[in-house]
Formats: sequence, structure tokens, C-alpha cells
Amino acid sequence: MTGGRGGCEAARQGADRYACGVHVRQIPDDPPANDPGSAGAEPYGIVAIAASAGGITALSRVLGGLPAGFPVPVVVVQHLDPRHKTIIAEVLGRRAKMPVVLAKEGQRAEPGAIYVAPPNHHLLVEAEGVLVLSSSELVHFLRPSADLLFESVAGAYGPRAIACVLTGTGSDGAMGASAIKSRGGTVIAEDPELAEFRGMPEAVIAAGAVDFILPLDEIASVIRGLVEVRPS
Repeated sequence: MTGGRGGCEAARQGADRYACGVHVRQIPDDPPANDPGSAGAEPYGIVAIAASAGGITALSRVLGGLPAGFPVPVVVVQHLDPRHKTIIAEVLGRRAKMPVVLAKEGQRAEPGAIYVAPPNHHLLVEAEGVLVLSSSELVHFLRPSADLLFESVAGAYGPRAIACVLTGTGSDGAMGASAIKSRGGTVIAEDPELAEFRGMPEAVIAAGAVDFILPLDEIASVIRGLVEVRPS
């Protein structure tokens, strides 16, 4: 689904553009039945975002671009050092217009709020947005794992899921994003040529699971457009 870098250059030049071969465009007035904006499509139900190295800055910019009263919940995996107490919710909350909290076991993810995986716990989402925390074994030496989050979201929401992979080293998120894509969901990757660390977005692109490859500052507006264009 991805193509050459000529497409990336076009992606930075206008509203109707291509991002590495992926057409990033405005929704037409009369979209085809399988278009994300089609009147026959189910409304999106959740946005899941993953980041690692460089992620605090990237997350702050993406989450800060989403409005108060956003109509779906946002769940986040950011790789953190488990040896230290985290203040990630407070840090992200300074930029976000929605409340930001560390996820709790059994909590239900509500629209208009951001839930962050606590250090050293996998975050999963079950049916009806129920959050599950797990201290099961590390996945590719990581806990929390973006792959596990995305796979759980794929199972719970299917085509109603949006996944977003931001800056980071390694390949966490690539398999989970493929699961979301296989269930009909939508996958966004930060442009690896512009990301602080290119590993994670590059891996998800290499997996062939990406719908949009975007500069960081365009991601929030695309997420908003996807969520708001589908019928509620």
C-alpha cells in the first residue's frame, strides 16, 4: 500500500495529496460504499495510539490537537521505565483538552477522555470499552505492548477502530496494526522520515498495514476528520 518518496513530497503540498502512495484526501460529497466516510459505514468507536522514544512530545502534539468532547475514547501505550513513578498523565494533560488518566483495571473507556497504560502493565480493551491491565510476560521485551493493545482493540471494535503509530525504536505495534487493518479498521503512521525515531512507524509501514502516512502535525486533524465524518 505504500509507495515511493515522491508521494511523501506531494503529501506536504496540498489538501488533495498522496503520502508515500497512500491517498490522503478530503471525503467526496458522494463517497463509495467502502469509503471511511460512507453513510453505510459504522461510526468509529475508539482511537488507540502507540509511541516509544520521543513519544511524550509527539503524544502531546497529537492529543493537544483533539477537542474537548471528542466523541470516542483514546487509549495510549507509551513505553516507560518501570523503575520510576510516572507523571505521564499530568504531563500530557497540560496540552490535552480532554482529561488524561492512567488506566485502571475494569474501568470503562468513555468518550472524551484519554487513558494511558501505567508502567509495567499491558493495557487491553474488551467489549464495550472495558479496560484490562495485565502483568503477563513481556512482549518483545516490552510491557506495556502496543501489539497487545492494538490486537485487543481489533477484537473489540473491528472496523470501528483507529490505530496510530508514532515515533519510537523497534517494531512494537506493527503486528497489532496489521490485526486492526485485517478487521477493517484504519491505521495511521507518523512519517518515519520526519519522526524523531523512525523504527516503529517504519515497521508498521513495512507490514503493509497503513492507510495514512502523515507528518506529526497533521495527524490530529486527520483523526478528527475520520471520526467526525462517519455517522454517529
